[in-house]
Amino acid sequence: MSRLTSPPRLDFRWRAAVDDHVIALGWAPDGSTIAAASVAGPVSLFDVASGNVRHTLAGHGFGTTALAWHPDGKRLATAGQDGKVRLWAPATGQPLAALDGGSAWVEHVAWAPKGDSLVSAAGKKLRLWAPDGTPVKSYPDAAGTIADVAWSPRGKEFVAGGPGGVTFYRPDADGPVNRFEWKGSLLALAWSPDGAMLAGGGLDATVHFWYVKTGEDLQMGGYPTKVRELSWDPTSRFLATGGSKAAVVWDCAGDGPADSTPLAFELHAKPLSAVAFQHRGPVLASAAPDGKVALWYPGGSKKVQAVADFGEGVSRVAWSPGDGRLAVGGEAGAVAVYSV
Repeated sequence: MSRLTSPPRLDFRWRAAVDDHVIALGWAPDGSTIAAASVAGPVSLFDVASGNVRHTLAGHGFGTTALAWHPDGKRLATAGQDGKVRLWAPATGQPLAALDGGSAWVEHVAWAPKGDSLVSAAGKKLRLWAPDGTPVKSYPDAAGTIADVAWSPRGKEFVAGGPGGVTFYRPDADGPVNRFEWKGSLLALAWSPDGAMLAGGGLDATVHFWYVKTGEDLQMGGYPTKVRELSWDPTSRFLATGGSKAAVVWDCAGDGPADSTPLAFELHAKPLSAVAFQHRGPVLASAAPDGKVALWYPGGSKKVQAVADFGEGVSRVAWSPGDGRLAVGGEAGAVAVYSV
């Protein structure tokens, strides 16, 4: 991870809007387009250079829940409350396929890092798809509602989390290949970029760590509310978390976070709605329903590096592929881009 040569800035570029709360936000791999999904259903594809809408996808009846760009940028997967996973051609805005998620509400979609598989989660239903939408397999029902899915950095396996712990799956296996039990209920998962650790945010206001090779686990408490926001820095040293008004960052270097005191970066007036490290750089973005977006440098300073007033509560943030821009989505539908 590179060091900062000068403090980052948040320079406003453009602002647009969708028709409701921004539930999902993602950059095309080439950085040319931003997809912003409205909780009402439609998905807008914004031209990054101008801020104009290139296409508006119909999305999902009853509401869209998630989106994921294919690594080649030629397909966009979305999930929604119509029980479908839908594939789209971003270049034309045309639908490519509608896939049956297996339950009334599909909550998660995630492409494998190489783009050779797509996993979807709907209630207890976990399904694997080929890139063109051809069904590959349906896994046995999970023990409880699946709260999140995450691929390993190399894409050889993926995990599903929820009540009772984390279950491991592989595309070449018909059922679970491993499981880490935990008494609590997980809301979010984040795999460290080096693949060594898996972090989970809990309904019980804790963060859980597992060492993937051994299954050894650690639990970190002290949060005032449930933890849904997780982000690893590119070196796998720092894990940033929400669950409070501060961006709480655990240092996982050396002996790991056990018996350590986390860094706390304080600015926001409300519990965070988003934390996100750059893909390759050292800067952490935090945001909250107070309308503030802040940049931090956990590797070198406790001071806030830059602050922007978004003008409404923030629901999502997303770094561009090259880390030079930050997209922000709002609770009332605003979408904006800042240069960093």
